[in-house]
Amino acid sequence: MKNIGFLSFGHWADSPHSRVRSAKDALLQSIDLAVAAEEVGANGAYYRVHHFAQQLASPFPLLAAAGARTSTIELGTAVIDMRYENPLYMAEDAGAADLISGGRLQLGISRGSPEQVIDGYRYFGHEPPEGSTDADMARDHTRAFLDVLRGEGFAEPNPRPMFPNPPGLLRVEPHSAGLRDRIWWGASTRATAEWAARQGMNLQSSTLLLEDTGVPFHQIQAEQIQKYRDAWKAAGHEREPRVSVSRSIFPIVTDLDKELFWRERHSTDQVGHLDGGNARFGKTYAGEPDKLIAELAEDEAIAAADTLLLTVPNQLGVDYNAHVIESVITHLAPELGWR
Repeated sequence: MKNIGFLSFGHWADSPHSRVRSAKDALLQSIDLAVAAEEVGANGAYYRVHHFAQQLASPFPLLAAAGARTSTIELGTAVIDMRYENPLYMAEDAGAADLISGGRLQLGISRGSPEQVIDGYRYFGHEPPEGSTDADMARDHTRAFLDVLRGEGFAEPNPRPMFPNPPGLLRVEPHSAGLRDRIWWGASTRATAEWAARQGMNLQSSTLLLEDTGVPFHQIQAEQIQKYRDAWKAAGHEREPRVSVSRSIFPIVTDLDKELFWRERHSTDQVGHLDGGNARFGKTYAGEPDKLIAELAEDEAIAAADTLLLTVPNQLGVDYNAHVIESVITHLAPELGWR
């Protein structure tokens, strides 16, 4: 059984070929797609975070608004770049959005992807300490964020406060109980997946892996997931972790589907050079349902994950993307044992 959700980058472009012409369009349509996805039976609405780009960037107003418009669907990110974040302020925003949604947030965080600008986190007031890297800083921010989410007091109260304080040290408010267990780490290597397990975070296996061992993407990803589960067990955590993978899946069931995606029917993995090393990107799955059922049944990483995020072409508009999500749930999920 799989939780099935969507992952949107929230692109916009002032172009006649886009149904998302502005930042306002991207935000409002992202909320509308969460509503539509819930109506067709999806389990999750996830959003990418990219700074300095014409894409979604500030997740918490969006998550709070989507939480107020929906009632059952999980709301998450994949991923928030922790190099840019103030951990305590982020904990306040996350706590508020989680309470608004009734405890449905599933926050994916990570070191982040290659940026639109050089060292963009510096413009946000963050500088790696001397002798450390931006990746080290992201992990330091992450550890601080996770600690604050535990809800334990740490700040010494003012002896003459404006309002009466409860006894003892104070914590960040609002606190949302249980959110600490709903934090995910977006891992692009096997080593970072193991680190995430030791920290007690769920795993979002990246849409690309900064490793290429010469085997298909889904097999590298399945190996990463197994290493994560082994590290989780070794760490002795009490709860069961969750694992997600992302895929581009487009069942061709209408003439419009065929017009848009027939060229992707023979898609293959892509190998490139990123962040100073080889990287492998997964292929797009497109074709008639019976063909996709056979192909997806061989995907070892999907089989190993409990959550599948469908990457959607958001510039095609809410109605079309809701159709894609519904097509996967209706035509593929039952035959594959996902539902």
